[in-house]
Amino acid sequence: MKPKFYISILFVFLIFSCSSNESKEDEEEQVNDELYFPSLTSDTWETKFIADLNWNESELESLLDYLEEKNTKSFIVLHNGKIVLEEYMNDHDATKAWYWASAGKTLTTAVSGIAQDEGLININNKVSDYLGTGWTSATLEKENLITCKNLLSMNSGLDDTTGDDVSPANLQYIADAGSRWAYHNVYVKMQDVIAEASNQDWSDFFNTSLRDKIGMTGQWINLGDLSVYWSNARSMARFGLLTLAKGKWETTQIIPESFLNEATNTSQNINEAYGYMWWLNGKGSYHLPSTQVEFNGKLIPNAPDDMYAALGKNDQKIYVVPSQDLVIIRMGEAADDDTFALSSFDNDLWAKINALVD
Repeated sequence: MKPKFYISILFVFLIFSCSSNESKEDEEEQVNDELYFPSLTSDTWETKFIADLNWNESELESLLDYLEEKNTKSFIVLHNGKIVLEEYMNDHDATKAWYWASAGKTLTTAVSGIAQDEGLININNKVSDYLGTGWTSATLEKENLITCKNLLSMNSGLDDTTGDDVSPANLQYIADAGSRWAYHNVYVKMQDVIAEASNQDWSDFFNTSLRDKIGMTGQWINLGDLSVYWSNARSMARFGLLTLAKGKWETTQIIPESFLNEATNTSQNINEAYGYMWWLNGKGSYHLPSTQVEFNGKLIPNAPDDMYAALGKNDQKIYVVPSQDLVIIRMGEAADDDTFALSSFDNDLWAKINALVD
């Protein structure tokens, strides 16, 4: 009986040992694949090889040729925070700044969440609580219907056909707040709200509450009636990574996770594909700038359903895909014709990305 007993014990030990080793290997693999954050004080950024991800490397050249042909200046792909692709083309490089256009609206969204978390604002409060009455040309009754959340959701009810000027005379009533979705530059009033509530310049509050905390560079530049953010592509990638990480940078929660969850889900009952200035894929219908038409189907059919995006004029893009641990950045001139946000380029580009990643 003894030999059989010892053999059984040895067999159990070997099974346990193998399982333990496999468990350790799994744990090590999980640790090695945790979300990575680049240094705040240097430009060091860890990379991954396409081959290590089992992506279709044979599709890479086709993607890069397409990007260059479509007037791209910078293109970055992060997986779990590490750089898989970083390409510069068409006379651009890693040190040069480029404009975010309306993709930068999501920076205002982020800082709104931070300001609310600090108790400076409440997005459910009316805008006139912070700016005083008369910030629009609407009647007091109609103006007082407009909340900060309406500004973030693009359903203020103000006329979107009067241009980018946000002086009171140009902010004209067309419908009650919450009853009409329209892409409108009035969102910049959220920057004024935060400046008033914090008793700081908008750019100063932005820099200390967000930019500097994640190692971004860049600045807001006034172009006529618009305040536009300019930075290098890596700064845009840092912000995309912060969003993928649910508002946390390493161990520090910068944007409240609950607020970011609101921001990246449908924020009103008119445009399903819009949150707080984030565009949402995978919904049943969507609206586009400069039209009241409702389109059926997903915003970008070729993109993953859980993808959400910051989209700017002339194809400035931040794509965030939680299910695939991806952040994708595109900066450049318009791929084809000038556009406000979404273009056919989005869907065509995702076909190329899928060919590489799938």
